[in-house]
Amino acid sequence: MFEIVFFGTSASAPSIHRGLPSLMVLAGEHRFLIDCGEGTQRQILKSGIGFKKLHHILLTHGHLDHILGLGGLISTFAHWESIDELNIYGGRPALERVDALIYQVVLRGESANLKIKLFELQPGTLFIGKQFQVSAIPVTHRGTGNYGFVFQQQAHAPFLVDKATALGVPAGPERGLLVRGETITLSDGRVITPDQVLGEYEAGVKLVVIGDTGRTENLREHVQDADVLVIEATFLHHESEEARAFGHITARQAGELAAECGVKTLLLNHVSRRYRERDILEEARAAFPNTIIARDFDHFETRRGQVTGKKVEITTDEGELEG
Repeated sequence: MFEIVFFGTSASAPSIHRGLPSLMVLAGEHRFLIDCGEGTQRQILKSGIGFKKLHHILLTHGHLDHILGLGGLISTFAHWESIDELNIYGGRPALERVDALIYQVVLRGESANLKIKLFELQPGTLFIGKQFQVSAIPVTHRGTGNYGFVFQQQAHAPFLVDKATALGVPAGPERGLLVRGETITLSDGRVITPDQVLGEYEAGVKLVVIGDTGRTENLREHVQDADVLVIEATFLHHESEEARAFGHITARQAGELAAECGVKTLLLNHVSRRYRERDILEEARAAFPNTIIARDFDHFETRRGQVTGKKVEITTDEGELEG
């Protein structure tokens, strides 16, 4: 149901292989850019995703490494791209910085066809689509107005292709009608009802994306039973005191959170260049084996209980141990 594309996976400052924080969640016809670190617009182009249908930007918080890329992105949208509307969601501190960046720097004194709307986040639902919804959850980091995001697919009854074929339901619009709960009549006069071709209702995919955070206990109810959890791994446990002082968690804490909450797959990002990737992975996997460290341009597809996708290969010591 959801796809995740990472554009930047470094912490605080870029490294040779990692840009500053940014990722995109693709949900049907909708695209949500989460954070926009410096250089994000080039990463989007380089990934092949492009700007089409990019109307929603969700900010986890207002620190510069997570928002500075908005300047270039908005300048491009205002002058070169066919994007005519951009909705930016964030806590008040983040939006105050974004407002200054847009109107005092990028678009200072200019009139642009780009319509920009700023929405101050509050805990709860922020977007409702046809088959999913997005909610904001409060997160503890330095300062106020920090948020994570939960993408929840609606519960649904799977379409049973074998049963439909056996009943003579042709591939095409008839099957779509049955999925939507409508009864159909075949060319031979037989009436087919949805319950004949739909399975038992099952929970939809749950994806949780957390930016920088200094605590995990207040995240448990939101992370519980997630199919995928994306969260930071800025520090290793031997520097847990420093992590706490700067409002971050360790790779071990991320793994423990996933294990305690029944998460299916853990994707780590916001990786510090001070550590080797294999050391981060080893620490997290000691608590939660199904852990992957995300790299720039990794592209994952999430389905109920599983994640598939393409990982980027790195040949330096930073990537000696694959995720």
